Order: sequence, then structure tokens, then C-alpha cells
Amino acid sequence: MVFEINTSVYEKLPRSFYLREDVVEVAKDLLGKVLITNVSGIITAGKIVETEAYCGRGDKACHANGKRTPRTEVMYGQGGHAYVYLCYGIHHLVNVVTNKEGRADAVLIRALEPVYGIDAMKERRKHTKAKLAFGPGTLSQAMGINVKMTGTDLLSDQIWIGSDDKEENFEILAGTRIGVEYADEDALKPWRFVIAGNKFVSKDIKKARLTTPDFK
Repeated sequence: MVFEINTSVYEKLPRSFYLREDVVEVAKDLLGKVLITNVSGIITAGKIVETEAYCGRGDKACHANGKRTPRTEVMYGQGGHAYVYLCYGIHHLVNVVTNKEGRADAVLIRALEPVYGIDAMKERRKHTKAKLAFGPGTLSQAMGINVKMTGTDLLSDQIWIGSDDKEENFEILAGTRIGVEYADEDALKPWRFVIAGNKFVSKDIKKARLTTPDFK
């Protein structure tokens, strides 16, 4: 359901949410939360419906695996910051850095269900259909996110993730990550998560069914 809201009802996730050690758990817990941006005074928001987890140690699919570069330096910082990189020289992909400093874990936000600022999303995407943010590149475009925002604190007023006490229960499906065939056996990790039955996910997923999260 697409509707207009007052974004102030969404409380920013605390730093402790991002500092947890298990990036897979963070990736699952981000589902149902709301990603919000304020770009030049234009506020847009979307419910996170699809994520992928990446571990900075021993995960060949992770950008930080085995190397530390200027691009990935932000991944080695404290959890709760945005890591935005350019894919194929075209798409700006936004990730959530997790864990404590030096661990280089991150969660890729893969799809959003538009919630607020729909007209602005349509203008940015030059698109009038409902699926304005059903892939990692399209969602960044819809939300006004680009590589210049890498390193942004997710407790700031430019990009943040919020939740409220009205979040619904839902079933989570898990499957393999997309576009990481080069990662050998790590490409088979079931670290992609979607809200079951949500029409805004980037691609259908048919894998393990996980426990419904508890939103107490």
C-alpha cells in the first residue's frame, strides 16, 4: 500500500542496532524498517523489503574481502554509516555498514516499497509505475542517493532508517545473493532475504522459509 506519512513517526534506529556482530541477523532485522532520505529538503521514504548480507572476513562476495581500498575504507568504520558505490559505472548502490570498527560487514539494500514522497521518486526515476524502487540501483535513484553520500552517518538527517510500533509481522524467505557468481562456494550462501509475498522485491525467491521476526 502506498500512502503519505509524517516521517517524524519513525524513530531512528540506534547505533547499537548496527554494531551487532552478526551481519546476517542485521540483514533480516532491516526488513520492514523504513529508509528515509532528505535531499535538498525533499523527503522520500520506502519500506525495506529485500536485503543481502556481506561479511568482511572470509566472504569472497564482499568488497572488503582480502583487501582494503579507498572505496571500501568506509566499510572498516563504525557500524551505522552508509557505504555507497558505483556498479558498472551507472548504478549507485547503498549499503548499511554494520559491526564494530575494523570488521567491514555490510548489508546491501536491494528493494523498497515506496511509502512517502512518491511524486519525487517518479520525477527522479522518470517513471510513473508503482515499482519505483525494486532493485538496488533504481531505489538509490528514487531516493536521491549517490556515491557522494558514502560515509554518511545513518543517525544524521540526510539518510536514516527508522521504525515505529506498528510494524507488521511477516514471513522471511532466504536465498542466494544475486550477481556474485565469482565468489565460488560463497555464492551459495543463503544471505539474501525478502519479505514473503511482497510485490516490490527485485526478483522472486524460492528457498528456505525463516522464522517470522518478533517486533516487541
